[in-house]
Amino acid sequence: MTGKAAVLAAVLAVLGVQGCGSSQPTEEEGPEPGPSAPYWGNRGYALPDSPFTREDTVVTVTCSMGARYAGVNVQAWDPERWELRETRGFFIPVDAAFTNYPDVKNVTSPLVDLCGVSSDSPSPYAVDDLEYLTPRVRALFDLAYTRMAVVLRDTDGRATHAGYVESEGNADDFVRLSDAEGDDEQNAVMAPDGRSVWFTYITADGERRIGSRSTEGEHRLSDEGPAIGHDLPLTVTGKPPRAVQANMVHLAPDGRRLTATAPKIYGHVFRTRDSSGPLNAASGRSARLLSGCVGIVGWVADERVLCRTQSGNFRTVDARSGRAEGNAVAAIREDDGRVAEGMVVSADGEKFIVSVHLPNDRSGRPLGLGDFRVVSTSGEGVAVPVSAESLTSDTVFLEWR
Repeated sequence: MTGKAAVLAAVLAVLGVQGCGSSQPTEEEGPEPGPSAPYWGNRGYALPDSPFTREDTVVTVTCSMGARYAGVNVQAWDPERWELRETRGFFIPVDAAFTNYPDVKNVTSPLVDLCGVSSDSPSPYAVDDLEYLTPRVRALFDLAYTRMAVVLRDTDGRATHAGYVESEGNADDFVRLSDAEGDDEQNAVMAPDGRSVWFTYITADGERRIGSRSTEGEHRLSDEGPAIGHDLPLTVTGKPPRAVQANMVHLAPDGRRLTATAPKIYGHVFRTRDSSGPLNAASGRSARLLSGCVGIVGWVADERVLCRTQSGNFRTVDARSGRAEGNAVAAIREDDGRVAEGMVVSADGEKFIVSVHLPNDRSGRPLGLGDFRVVSTSGEGVAVPVSAESLTSDTVFLEWR
């Protein structure tokens, strides 16, 4: 090849690379979903047919405690008639940390958050607003609600281990994934397919990490990436699964973006990542701040998010521009001093469910009955009370498929 020909070939090669690069999605847009990026979203998982996985189903959860019993009940509801379709029970093992008390190691876990929602025990996390509580409790379960992650505490209260329980088992049907002396594993949550439990842990050298253990085989520790300690919860999404350590994590319907918040990180909407870890300064550079948003309820569409505003109303916000759209939606018409917190958005984005209660008190009705209402995201019509009386003030709405 002559010198001129070689130069021409090199120029064409550079132009070809630039041409290919120009067709790639921008950092704000995120990657295109599909086989080339199988970790974006949860649609790649085949789920068993059950009332918990069918369309137009609302899933709720309640923690129940008695003198010799502690358990979690997950229920699938018909949102039109509010008829109960199915209930699944998860026994909480004696060794599981579902409350914190003096003289034992404090545990940070969504299960402690769930079981302490109506007690005098404070949340293990800094904020316990329902927009924070709902997504982190949802992360305890796989997509089909067949397994629940737990943190197991040694009898001397000095070590903690990740584990899980099966639905419809008994008090002895649980799996301790590690029993090493000195384990410090917390924030246990379930992978979408239920085949691994993820958690934050502290190494013997004091390093803060995210780890996972398979629910099958020898349960060996897989190191998944950096963590910022136990103070923030985990959410695991995608195929293969990846974890993000942050609050108010909701995956967009197309899987290309997620909402999240973390201390000192600017923004609300982030590009979905292909590695596990906390939000950081690099994540914040391409994040979008949602104007006036104090609580993120969920995604209304691929590019629109429903927020609770500083005035206590709700509003749809454009995830690309960060600007509010349409009119503010009021879930409470009467002025009686109560507040409304958002819990879940329907899969079609047309409705959402709120809990109405006095400030710092979620027992909105006498006898512990919850005051839950279905509201249109467009603000049309009036809020419709949820008619199922078995839903108490302790009930947490997890999902509206």
